[in-house]
Amino acid sequence: MDGLRFACQPGCTACCEQRGFVYLTEADVRAAAAFLGMTAEAFERRYVYRTRHLRRLRKPRGAQCPFLERHGCAIHPVKPVQCRLFPFWPELVESRVEWRRTARYCPGIGQGPVIQIGTALETASGMKHAYPTFYEDGISSGGEQLTP
Repeated sequence: MDGLRFACQPGCTACCEQRGFVYLTEADVRAAAAFLGMTAEAFERRYVYRTRHLRRLRKPRGAQCPFLERHGCAIHPVKPVQCRLFPFWPELVESRVEWRRTARYCPGIGQGPVIQIGTALETASGMKHAYPTFYEDGISSGGEQLTP
């Protein structure tokens, strides 16, 4: 691939509705807590499921994300790295098949200006930096599934 086209479409939340989990960095927790006027500890108690090595948002019953509202993301200005970088995840930009598969539900793929593959890969490296445990032996080495 020489380049990819992508532009978020106004009002679209299709990526937020996919099955999987939203993982959080420590910085994501602090930023979301501050945005909501909470301490990081209070935010964690209410919204975060933590294992020894990972933090992810708790899923409310019948939904994928506690912050997905009818009008969009309630914490959009501080949304987690995983959400902010979608669809520029290594497993998507490095595979034409996965990019096309994601385009089935993401109307922004194929829209907007061409993004050079080098730029897309550089953006995707942010996922590897933020979530190194997922990319050490390949995506989801821990058996977890990311949500766009």
